[in-house]
Amino acid sequence: MFTTNTVLGLAIGIALGFAGAFGGFGAFLLVLVLGAVGLAVGRWLDGQLDLAEISDQLRGADRGRNRL
Repeated sequence: MFTTNTVLGLAIGIALGFAGAFGGFGAFLLVLVLGAVGLAVGRWLDGQLDLAEISDQLRGADRGRNRL
């Protein structure tokens, strides 16, 4: 199996979620959030996630650009 930083980050986030809380809906949400954080970190380490572009989009920095 080919393991990338994305897969590794997701697995670590999920494992930390299970270790941090075990059982119930609150644990489910914790695992979901930590899994998403692990996935985002892994994608960033793989170079598949551009944080500058995301922050520009959140701030609306592309409003002045020409759109087709």
